[in-house]
Amino acid sequence: MIRATVLGCAGPTLGAEERAFLSDAQPWGLILFKRNVVDRAQLRALADDFRALVGRADAPVLIDQEGGRVQRMGPPHWLPVPAAARFAATSAPERAAWLAARLIAADLFEVGINVNCAPVLDVAGEGMHAAIGARAFSDSAERVAALGRAYADGLIAGAVAPVVKHIPGHGRAQVDSHLDLPVVTASREALAARDFLPFAALSDLPMAMSAHIVFTAVDATAPATTSPRVVSQIMRGAIGFDGLIFSDDTSMKALRGSFTEKTRAIFAAGLDIVLHCNGDLTEAREVVAETPELKGEALRRAEAALNCVAGGPQAFDAAAGRAELEALLATAPA
Repeated sequence: MIRATVLGCAGPTLGAEERAFLSDAQPWGLILFKRNVVDRAQLRALADDFRALVGRADAPVLIDQEGGRVQRMGPPHWLPVPAAARFAATSAPERAAWLAARLIAADLFEVGINVNCAPVLDVAGEGMHAAIGARAFSDSAERVAALGRAYADGLIAGAVAPVVKHIPGHGRAQVDSHLDLPVVTASREALAARDFLPFAALSDLPMAMSAHIVFTAVDATAPATTSPRVVSQIMRGAIGFDGLIFSDDTSMKALRGSFTEKTRAIFAAGLDIVLHCNGDLTEAREVVAETPELKGEALRRAEAALNCVAGGPQAFDAAAGRAELEALLATAPA
């Protein structure tokens, strides 16, 4: 049985207790952070070890490798990639976004990572918290959609599945959802015209990650992640996203209650996958105890998400691609 969860681990290798837990829990995927990254050989070994434990050669191994300040893999083993906000100012924004994502995909594929939690489709707005900041492509919803599409296409060309975030939009949040619960009071019409637009434009992509944000115009009682109304009316309805949707991290302070309560609420809202990132086994056990088998529509979506990159990477000259990206970045103001 595959459980509808993605879990983290504590360090660069799996300890005996973690190995036993993951083998028994059978999570759909594993998500990695800087604490899990040393170098290429170690990272590949970690991905291979996880897949051997769960007995699935294509089991998802995820990471947040957006560029800018959200890069779990960096120097000296991997070259940095600029933040999303840099691309719009270049002479060929969509080409720059595609190249950056294709270079990231090459790095990820080499070490066995097949899912990247990017691109960010949040539209930059007045008062936006720095938790998003330069992670946003633009303050234009249309530009975000175009650059997000190019970035997602670059990942897919490199056989890495993209996860758009944070559906249905984090750009108006004025507090950091890692630390507190953002509340957005914009009208549903204003949200549809701006915040929801990039997600609707990219609703054909395979996966999305939810926002831990209350949208009072839709549901004033619960954040999007645990709101059946937001999931059904907005994510699946107005936006029309039919791909796999998983929660943002259940350890974030925007979600209230025990891990048992949070996990139950996430599945009751209609999300497909619950995400627990920090590698704390006590918390993870609580999440897993409330996580159902991945089946039905959620299983269909999960299989489709992996099938989109099953053919392997397209041919790509990474050195030439990096030179082209550097030349494009040089056309943008410093």
